Amino acid sequence: MIVIAHLSDVHIGATAESAGRCDAVMRYLDALPGDLDAVLVTGDIADHGLPAEYEAAAKLLTSRHPIVIGPGNHDRRPEFRRFLLGEEPAGGPAEGPVNQVLHTGRAVYAMCDSSIPGRDDGHLDDETLDWLEGVLDGADLPVFVAFHHPPVTLQSPPIDAIRLHETGRLERLLAGRAGVPAVLVGHSHMAAATTFAGRPLLVGGGVVSTLKLPWEGAVSFATGISYDQPPMLAFHVLDDDGRLTTHYRVVP
Repeated sequence: MIVIAHLSDVHIGATAESAGRCDAVMRYLDALPGDLDAVLVTGDIADHGLPAEYEAAAKLLTSRHPIVIGPGNHDRRPEFRRFLLGEEPAGGPAEGPVNQVLHTGRAVYAMCDSSIPGRDDGHLDDETLDWLEGVLDGADLPVFVAFHHPPVTLQSPPIDAIRLHETGRLERLLAGRAGVPAVLVGHSHMAAATTFAGRPLLVGGGVVSTLKLPWEGAVSFATGISYDQPPMLAFHVLDDDGRLTTHYRVVP
């Protein structure tokens, strides 16, 4: 079976505890007695997009397991590339999306960039969708599609306002593809499970914080963010029969 660890929204620099919370999660994963096929980090790595935050994140987000890290709306592409990918970006308005693919021999992980520079909502542009289509067409293994912004509403007013918009082409691209076990996202700072394009849509819980829901008294970020609850991650398991199971874990 294939076992994936999925975490999101580490927001290094957001609080004095953010680095320690991220470190606890990564230490937990490295201490597991079994091996993971992949560790996916679905965005919002730095809180302010500052070089010092990425420098810290680059030291924290390392693993004995294969790992791929994607950007979110709090991230800045040039600094993300420089510190996390070791690339010198071209700079200027031509700075394109940070799309990455990880091949592990048993599955393929397509990490798409859904960020829009300078904005909090999300979008997958034609360049990214063309790239994703090429990954899907060229794969003969299961392809897990990952990005930051949920493409559906999650009944969380502050998150739903800044989710992924204009999802029609993505939905058409994924519909009917049996080789895509799930779509994996973050952004919401809460664990959730729903569907999109006939596929499971699985939302990783927040590492830096948890966002409460309206019936828990949250109608905005100001009233909903909790830094008291422990970091959360997900384990996605694809078994030999093709069944996908998700287990959510908190890390004390």
